[in-house]
Amino acid sequence: MNTKLSGKDISAESSQNKRTKGVETLLGDPKKGIIKLALPMIAAMSMQTIYNLVDAVWVSGLGADALAAIGFVFPFFFMAMALSNGLGVGAGSAISRRIGARDKVGADNVAVHTLIITVIVAVAFTIPLFAFAAEIFALIGAGGTLAMAVAYGRVIFAGSIFIFFTSVANAILRGEGDAKRAMYAMALGAGLNIVLDPIFIYTLGLGIAGAAWATLISLGVTSIIMLNWFLFKKDTYVLFTFRDFKYDKSIVKDIFRVGLPSAVMQLSMSFTMLILNVLIVMVGGTDGVAIYSTGWRVASIAVLPSMGIATAVVTVTGAAFGARAFLKISIAHLYAIKIGIMIEIAIAAATFIFAPQIAAVFTQAEGAAHITSDLTIFLRIIALFYPAISFGMLSSSVFQGTGRAIPALLVTVLRTVILTPLFAAVFAFNLGLGLVGIWWGLVVANIIGVTVAYSWARLYIRGLMKTAIL
Repeated sequence: MNTKLSGKDISAESSQNKRTKGVETLLGDPKKGIIKLALPMIAAMSMQTIYNLVDAVWVSGLGADALAAIGFVFPFFFMAMALSNGLGVGAGSAISRRIGARDKVGADNVAVHTLIITVIVAVAFTIPLFAFAAEIFALIGAGGTLAMAVAYGRVIFAGSIFIFFTSVANAILRGEGDAKRAMYAMALGAGLNIVLDPIFIYTLGLGIAGAAWATLISLGVTSIIMLNWFLFKKDTYVLFTFRDFKYDKSIVKDIFRVGLPSAVMQLSMSFTMLILNVLIVMVGGTDGVAIYSTGWRVASIAVLPSMGIATAVVTVTGAAFGARAFLKISIAHLYAIKIGIMIEIAIAAATFIFAPQIAAVFTQAEGAAHITSDLTIFLRIIALFYPAISFGMLSSSVFQGTGRAIPALLVTVLRTVILTPLFAAVFAFNLGLGLVGIWWGLVVANIIGVTVAYSWARLYIRGLMKTAIL
């Protein structure tokens, strides 16, 4: 038998056996994996949250109408993030499962397919929103803020390709366990955005459109850096070999099997935001939208630790599932929730105590000062469900990581599309609580939803472990 290998065979074998520190993390202790992957992502998301808050402060200088205009654009920005994050979750799950199964070539193929799909989806998203921005914002009640919403929205829509690419590229890096490099890219974009905001808004006199341009340019720079890593430097674990690319239907199905439900999960949140905006306008006008959009930026501080941990859970449980190490999935899930709860309780307490001071920061301008007390009320009510966030978000991540995204989708739709509008409407109109009722509706709906998600995840994990025993 001829055992001599050609140069091409040796190269392929070397590529197969190559392991980065990230891959070693995925295949090791699940608790250490959660910490090593979550900490860089929490740090990066903290930078992004700081940017969001700073951005809101700069925009608040233009008045409450400017804050409201961004509030009308935000659901569509969130849609772009939902679609791109969905693709990213699908790709990251597929890559990590193949890494767990020691299938390097399969992981490479998933990465290439994902980038091509990303470009197609981004173009399909951008064209209709850019062309019909004015009509869309008028339809959802922008009213006197219509011109500002269009000015901000069209710039964001035009640069959607950068939103999609940075999100998916970060997910690919996380999928191979390289959370630190994903952190560097996200932190750079957020830092650049913070610097550019005042320059474009005030120095260049672009107003609210300047905030959008600052976002667009920072995302563009981040995209160029990550393209260099993937296509030119080529020092990532997964390799992008377009020359030998062949369409593989099974890979596309695998990506969308997790990615599509994950995208729909987040799109359902965008849809809920649109419904809430309509309800809020009915009881509180555009000032109510300003309170909601600004307060939700602050609420993102509470969400980001769980989001960072969730990205680690997807990757770690994906690798464990690929290796058929189901006990690791249970350990990772419970450990992640334990860490998440401790962090969320601390954030909730701090937010509740310092809500007046936080609200004052975002309402310093004369045109926004009148919403200070209402924003304080929002912050304190929403803080009450922060400790429950980890149960739902990290349970959904287990389903996504193991390639079973439908349960995560169902519990999210229950929480966002059904329970949130229902309780918001009942509390606001039937009980006559107005804006405060909408905020309480958000809290009650989220607590019920995360309870269902956690219970379902534990049943699923127990089922996996029984199959391993049998």
